[in-house]
Amino acid sequence: MKMKVVQCWDDGVVNDIRLTDLLRKHGAKATFNLNPGLMDPEKRGTPGWVKQGVGTNNHNFGFACGKLCHRDIPEVYQGFKLASHCWRHQNAGTIPDSEWIKAAMDARKFVEDIVQEPCPGFAWPCGVFTQGTIDLLRENGFAYGRTTKTTFDVTDCPEPLAISPNCHFKAPDFWQRYAKAKEVGAFYFWGHSYELFRYDEMWDSFESMIKYISDDPDAEWADVIDIVPMLKKGTGNGE
Repeated sequence: MKMKVVQCWDDGVVNDIRLTDLLRKHGAKATFNLNPGLMDPEKRGTPGWVKQGVGTNNHNFGFACGKLCHRDIPEVYQGFKLASHCWRHQNAGTIPDSEWIKAAMDARKFVEDIVQEPCPGFAWPCGVFTQGTIDLLRENGFAYGRTTKTTFDVTDCPEPLAISPNCHFKAPDFWQRYAKAKEVGAFYFWGHSYELFRYDEMWDSFESMIKYISDDPDAEWADVIDIVPMLKKGTGNGE
């Protein structure tokens, strides 16, 4: 049986235009986790280098990613899965749980209305979650939630609403984890497309990764939702 390879990307940024074109070129599937409340209805943001601290964080190191706008969503993400990343990237436990689940549900409803299909996936903003917010996701019909912890066996998951991916796409041991994952049949990586900035060398290197996976006879692309039935209760070997 081929290993299922899944990937997801956060925040709905302008670099996703280049990313989705690249993924389509190689027949790769992906899920994009959106914060509609941080996206303008009509005006797309402008990516570029700015002074540290102005629209930047520890991931983009002075690169303002620029958000897509609402009207971009149908075209940019055509053929890909969408999921909730909360309305405005609200971290669990930082606001009342009632406000937090509303933010999670509002984002879900927004993307479902646009793509006219169920979007039961979720990605925890900053990887933060609590037992109370996990319970709220379950009560409201979410099928899975992705954290930012890492694991060698994504299927060893005692809680599908707190899935640990195998690694970030820039992990130095990406290929070692990829090879190890073949033993269990699923590999899951994630990231933000703005972490490729506008460096063609980085984009070329990433495209080589995607092409390698697409050409691997032992692997097949799948959507994140496709590995949920593979999850088995275990110890949860996150690192």
